[in-house]
Amino acid sequence: MPQNILLVQGNASDAAAVREALSRSDNFRIEWVKSCARGLRRLAALGKQSRPDSRGISAVLADLNLPDVAGIEAFDRLHAAAPEIPILILSAARDEELAQRAVHCGAQDYLLKGRLDDHLLPKAIAGMIDRAANTEALFDAKERAEVTLNSIGDAVISTDVGGHVTYLNAVAEQMTGWPQSEALGRPLEQVFRIIDANTRERLSNPMTVATATNQIVGLPASCILIRRDGVEAAIEDSCAPIHSRRGEVTGAVMVFHDVSKSRALTQKLAHLAQYDSLTDLPNRDLLIERMTQAIAGAQRRHAPLAVLYLDLDRFKQINDSLGHAVGDRLLQGVAQRLRECVRASDTVSRLGGDEFVILLPEIAHAEDAAVCAEKVIEAIGRIFTIEGHELHVTVSVGIAVHPGDGAGLEALLQNADMAMYEAKAHGRNGLQFFRADLNSKAGERQRLENGLRHAIEREELELRYQPIVNLASGEVSGVEALLRWCHPALGLVPPAEFISVAEESGLIVSIGQWVLREACSQFNIWSRAGLPIPRLAVNISAVELRSKGFVAGVAAILAQTRVDPHRLTLELTETFIMQDSRATQLVLGALRSLGVQLALDDFGTGYSSLSYVRRFPINVLKIDRSFVRGLTLDSDDASVVSAVINMGKSLRMRVIAEGVETKEQLALLKEDGCSEAQGNYFSCALRAEGIERLLCEPVAV
Repeated sequence: MPQNILLVQGNASDAAAVREALSRSDNFRIEWVKSCARGLRRLAALGKQSRPDSRGISAVLADLNLPDVAGIEAFDRLHAAAPEIPILILSAARDEELAQRAVHCGAQDYLLKGRLDDHLLPKAIAGMIDRAANTEALFDAKERAEVTLNSIGDAVISTDVGGHVTYLNAVAEQMTGWPQSEALGRPLEQVFRIIDANTRERLSNPMTVATATNQIVGLPASCILIRRDGVEAAIEDSCAPIHSRRGEVTGAVMVFHDVSKSRALTQKLAHLAQYDSLTDLPNRDLLIERMTQAIAGAQRRHAPLAVLYLDLDRFKQINDSLGHAVGDRLLQGVAQRLRECVRASDTVSRLGGDEFVILLPEIAHAEDAAVCAEKVIEAIGRIFTIEGHELHVTVSVGIAVHPGDGAGLEALLQNADMAMYEAKAHGRNGLQFFRADLNSKAGERQRLENGLRHAIEREELELRYQPIVNLASGEVSGVEALLRWCHPALGLVPPAEFISVAEESGLIVSIGQWVLREACSQFNIWSRAGLPIPRLAVNISAVELRSKGFVAGVAAILAQTRVDPHRLTLELTETFIMQDSRATQLVLGALRSLGVQLALDDFGTGYSSLSYVRRFPINVLKIDRSFVRGLTLDSDDASVVSAVINMGKSLRMRVIAEGVETKEQLALLKEDGCSEAQGNYFSCALRAEGIERLLCEPVAV
């Protein structure tokens, strides 16, 4: 039985050509109408629930240059009247671009009127009808596609080959400020306005490039989208060409999303990686970088440079008596006065606490450094008025001059530090140049190193364990093993005094192996006793990680102590992951292959780069205690803590806050959604038997 074909054609000769092309086929019967309006009335007669084979129309052949309606509007009306019926566009060669737009908007295909014959046209119609045999399924698929595109988090825009907008999903409407009803048919440049964040110059249309080159095109890294109302957002992603079934480019589609928050976070963390969060002065990392450059320049010029090491006198008394808030304000005031004492080419850095360093890369004589130091002493000596308190502050300054007082940066810093202590010994509020006899401290370091060489065999080392608490349940989720050294003559030596000596001497490798073996052995004892301690954390030095055979040593200890690798977390610092990143990836990848968990310790104090965190197989972020300490006092610290917690969640990492001391700190951490914490609020570091007793008592969270 012939299938009815509705021909919507205003030109009689063109209609005759269609009839002629189909005259030899018994499969089709032509029903010709001369206007869009008549075509719409015929389609309306089919009824809303009709199917192509139920009431007479199997397909529509339409010319878009009709007497009453012309262009894409003609197609839109016919398609809207019966979206389930396939439409084939009949186009003059000069209107081929219009026909392509119609195909992009839903037409099955198009044929050039000058190329119709009794083979091509029947074949095209038959194929079109076959493809539309299950019209309902196609309609459902389109509906599902529409729902999907409006449900995803990304914005989607498409254009035809001429660069006119053909589609926006809901997110794209919101981000551009253009509803689809107003955007359709407009040039993309009107709807999607982008500029370069740095130059503020308008960027070229990436979809035009994708269409012209038939390639996927990424948006520039500094791309800013300007919404219709002028609001700006940083965006990223890419666009790709759209092809017809014949492989021809018919337009382009772009997918993009707002990265303003993540880019701002990355920039903030990058800034924090090099600047002190309290004073906004360069931190130690940036100071080291500038000192390295300055030393190289001084060597080329054969000119001196100076390093001034500053420490506020009796700052601890002010901090303890008036509180950390006043102490922090004082440090900020000191930083501002130090900036005013130096030239633009100089660097003022805060190393931590009340210690500052000034780098003078260009001096003519050593005496120039003394002039700067005296200026600093005078500036800091002026009264500070903070929260109604008049504070009298003095500063001790040590000076080391390159190259006489040290060829390398570490020697310069160390010698300037020793000179600063000499200034304190001489009554404070003064300056001292480094002298060779101040090297007595080096002898003390040597004594520590000699003692460390025998500490293991003499059984002077011991481990303490600090619990890590799940803030939701109050249960102990793990323990961190902490090293202590009981020296027979010096007593309990703080880790801060001997760990650096152990690292510099290489003794940290054997000490680290002892720590890991002892901690895993104790963890095994707890596990066999049925004590509920899910995880064990052990700090690993960068020196250990770089040592030959480290991964094999970890594997051997795990096998010997029968500890499940997934229950062991190795904590490393940010500084290590930035050193020789390729080798770092290999080592960390090998550790993860063992099943060992990896934690980034003291997060936020080093480089804190989001890209680096994502590059390495990190499971846990540990918020540095300095940020936790300032959580209730400093809005910047609170912002950093919140940002790190949210970053950890987005990257599916556990986040542990270190150094929790107060109930107020705990409350803010829980409010921000931090999962775990440790600190003296819960418990100080305990011997193994102390941990066993702690597990018998609930932890208050």
